[in-house]
Amino acid sequence: MDWTEKYRPAHLADIVGNGTAVRQMLDWARGWKRGTKPLILYGKPGIGKTSAAYALANDMQWEAMELNASDQRTKAVIERVAGAGSTSGSLTGALRRLVVLDEADNLQGTADKGGAKAILDIIRDARQPIILIANDLYGLTPDIRAACDPVQFKALPARSLAPYLKFICSVEKVQCNDQALKDIAENSAGDMRAAITMLYAAAIGKERIDEPDIRTSMKDGRASIFQLIPAVFGRTAGDDLIRMSYEIDDTPDVIEQWIEANLGTLKGPEEAALAYRYLSRADEYIGYTYRQQYYTLWRYATVTMLLGTNIASGGHGIHERISSPRRWQRMASSRRQKGIRTALLGKCGGLMHMPQQTVRDGYLNLLTILAEKDPLTFARKLDLDADQLALLIHDRVKATAIAKQIAGEKREEDKKEKIKAQKKPAAEQKKSKPPIEGSAEVTTRAVETVPPAEPGPSPPAQEEKQPKGGGRQSTLF
Repeated sequence: MDWTEKYRPAHLADIVGNGTAVRQMLDWARGWKRGTKPLILYGKPGIGKTSAAYALANDMQWEAMELNASDQRTKAVIERVAGAGSTSGSLTGALRRLVVLDEADNLQGTADKGGAKAILDIIRDARQPIILIANDLYGLTPDIRAACDPVQFKALPARSLAPYLKFICSVEKVQCNDQALKDIAENSAGDMRAAITMLYAAAIGKERIDEPDIRTSMKDGRASIFQLIPAVFGRTAGDDLIRMSYEIDDTPDVIEQWIEANLGTLKGPEEAALAYRYLSRADEYIGYTYRQQYYTLWRYATVTMLLGTNIASGGHGIHERISSPRRWQRMASSRRQKGIRTALLGKCGGLMHMPQQTVRDGYLNLLTILAEKDPLTFARKLDLDADQLALLIHDRVKATAIAKQIAGEKREEDKKEKIKAQKKPAAEQKKSKPPIEGSAEVTTRAVETVPPAEPGPSPPAQEEKQPKGGGRQSTLF
C-alpha cells in the first residue's frame, strides 16, 4: 500500500504543523450554523489541506463528499453533485454532510464553463458546511473570496518533517540514517506528500536507508517562475539564476514580463531606472529573435535581464506577493469590456432591427442620452445587466442599484407566478368534482332533457307578448 495513503492523518490531532489553521477549522466546525461562511484552505500542494478537511469531517462525525479537478466541473455537474450535497442531509445518518471542493482555483477553460458562478450560487444557498481547497487564493474570483473565510496552510519546515519520517521508518521497521531523513525533508520543500513518496521509493526492498539510497528518489528539482522571480531580486548567484531560467517552461519574453511586473518592489528610482535599462536591452534581443528567427539570441536576452535586474535590486529581495504581468490583466479586462459592448450592441440592434455596426457607428450616442434620461425604463426594456447599463450611463454605482431593483422585481414576479400556478390545479380539481344530487346543475340538466315543445310564434309575435313594464322573462320558464 502507498505510504501517502497509509499514513494519511485520520484526525486533526495527527496533522503535522499548521496548528493555527487546524484550530481555525475546528472553531469553524464547532460553531457552524446555516449562514456561516464556507472556508477556503489555501497553500502550496502537498501540505495537508485535503487531509485536514477529511480529518475534520471524521472528528465531527460528518459525512464528506468531494468534487475535484478530475471531474468535469461544468455548472450542471457542480449543481447536481455539490449543490445537492450542500442542501440535503446525510444518507448515512451522519450529523452533517461536508462538501469538499478540491482545486477550486482550477476553474478555467470550456470544461468548467459557468462553474465559478455555480459555486457562488451553491455557497449562498448552502444548508450544509462547505470547504473549498485551492493552491492560489487569488486564483479564485473576488466574489468567491468575499463569500468565504480564508485559512492559510504554510509549507512544513524540515525540522517538522524529519521526525515524522523517522516515525514512519520505525513503524515500517526500516532503519534510516538521520542525515538521509534530513536530506529528504529539505529537498521536499515543505511538501509532506513528496517527502513520504521519496521515503517510500527509497525504502522499497531495503531494510536500511542511507544517503546514497535517496538520490534516485529525490523530488524533481525543476524550478518554477515563482521561484525564479524572488531569486532574481535576491542574493542568488548568477550561475544559479541562469540554470533556473533553463529549467522553467516559460520563454524569455514571458520571463521579462514577470520581472517588469515586479520592478515596483525596488527601493528607489535609481534602482528601477537601472533595471529598466537592462530590460530594454533584453527586449531588443527578444525582438531580433522573432524578426530573424535566430533563437540563439535568447540566451543574451536571458542573461541581460536576469543578471541586470539582480544587480539593480542589490539583493534586497521581494517582501510582498509576486505580481503577475500587468499586460495579462489589461488583456483580460479588454476582452471582458469587448464582450460587454458586443452584448449591449446585440440587444440594441435586435430592438431596432439594425446590425450591430450600424448601431455602434450611428446611434450609440443617442442611446446613451436616452439611457441617462430614464435608466430604469431603458434597462428594463432591453434587459440590461449592471455592466451593460454602466457602459451607457458611465455610473457604476447607479447601474448596480438599478440592476438590483430589476432583479428584485423579477423575483417578485416569479413568486407571484409560482403562487398562481399552485392555485390553478386546486381550482381545476374543484371544478372536476361530481355534482351532488338535487343541485341546481342536476335540475338544469333535467330541464334541458325535456322534449322540445311545439314551435312557438315568430320573434316579432313574441315581442308583442312581452309585459309592458319592459321586464324580461326567464328563458327557462
